[in-house]
Amino acid sequence: MNSLLLGSFPNKASLVTPGGSCWRSKNWTNNCLTSSYAPPTASWPKRKIKKEYNFLRFKQSSLVFRCEGIEGGPTCQECNRKHIVKATSGQSFESEPPAFDSKRILTSVKNSLDAFYRFSRPHTVIGTALSIVSVSLLAVQKSSDISPLFFTGVLEAVVAALFMNIYIVGLNQLSDIEIDKINKPYLPLASGEYSIGTGVTIVASFSLLSFWLGWIVGSWPLFWALFISFVLGTAYSIDVRVPLLRWKRFAVLAAMCILAVRAVIVQLAFFLHMQTHVYKRPVVFSRPLIFATAFMSFFSVVIALFKDIPDIEGDRIFGIQSFSVRLGQQRVFWICVSLLEVAYGVALMVGAASPCLWSKIITGVGHAAMALILWFRAKSVDFKNKASITSFYMFIWKLFYAEYLLIPLVR
Repeated sequence: MNSLLLGSFPNKASLVTPGGSCWRSKNWTNNCLTSSYAPPTASWPKRKIKKEYNFLRFKQSSLVFRCEGIEGGPTCQECNRKHIVKATSGQSFESEPPAFDSKRILTSVKNSLDAFYRFSRPHTVIGTALSIVSVSLLAVQKSSDISPLFFTGVLEAVVAALFMNIYIVGLNQLSDIEIDKINKPYLPLASGEYSIGTGVTIVASFSLLSFWLGWIVGSWPLFWALFISFVLGTAYSIDVRVPLLRWKRFAVLAAMCILAVRAVIVQLAFFLHMQTHVYKRPVVFSRPLIFATAFMSFFSVVIALFKDIPDIEGDRIFGIQSFSVRLGQQRVFWICVSLLEVAYGVALMVGAASPCLWSKIITGVGHAAMALILWFRAKSVDFKNKASITSFYMFIWKLFYAEYLLIPLVR
């Protein structure tokens, strides 16, 4: 390597001589350069002069490392090792593959889950799950009925119903994209987070999963509950310009559709699923079941009417003739509140007639408290503020959840 390094200079003898002053002089570099390189003549082009100068500077720096080794400094191998370390510790000029960014992936997953959460309309999901669990408890006759068989039957019903619930609310969003851009711009399809293709894929997948699970379970009450919900949910939402479809355009049909699903199918079909399929008992329509069906009929009508109150602007533009569009927000609002107060009054009488003291006290106090909370909460609603009306609508759903906590205690 030494001969290769030194052989690149034109005059080796004058540049390197053992013990020569060129090596020991502090100004050895200048001496070596003057002895081995003559200044270019003026006739040389400037570009060539610049190239020769840069070339000699490179050779000069290489010679310095070798000279330091001769004087007792670090050897060439040590110098090379030192500079390799420095080069690797600095910033690389070569392009490197992007690092694994876990924070970015977590953010992406979080955003995806949030979009699906909004797409599934969680207040309906919670309502469906609570209603099925509550009605299933009505089939319990003794403490030994709370067994793994009970939990398996409830889980089958809840999962299949939730799949169908996502189909119904997803189809409604696919049919109402333009309306939701005005009424509910935060929904994934209306905001553009989901494409129409994504929405169709989700809706189709969950409907197939629901029917598949209902068929695998082998419970006819469960399967018919899913099938009727599918038919009514499709007829309610789908917009294919067929006269007998898109029931939400007509206030009475829309209310009857929600009433049939929330008040009748959920109560009767899922009770029969537990009674006949899980416990293998004969069909019996008990007093608590009749009360639950009647009370939820009132509640379902209220939900059907109230859900259109915050959405009056978009419904009016797109020709949806809801009761809120026809009668006005404030009037429909107080009709809903009055219907619920009547329902709570009936529940108080049913509770008072119960032969069980604990059931009489719990259901009586619970329904009286909810009636009072409803009245005072309704008095504080600002009809000029859409957020206030929407907040009260979600409060109605909380009362809906609370009722399903009381229904199993009616005896």
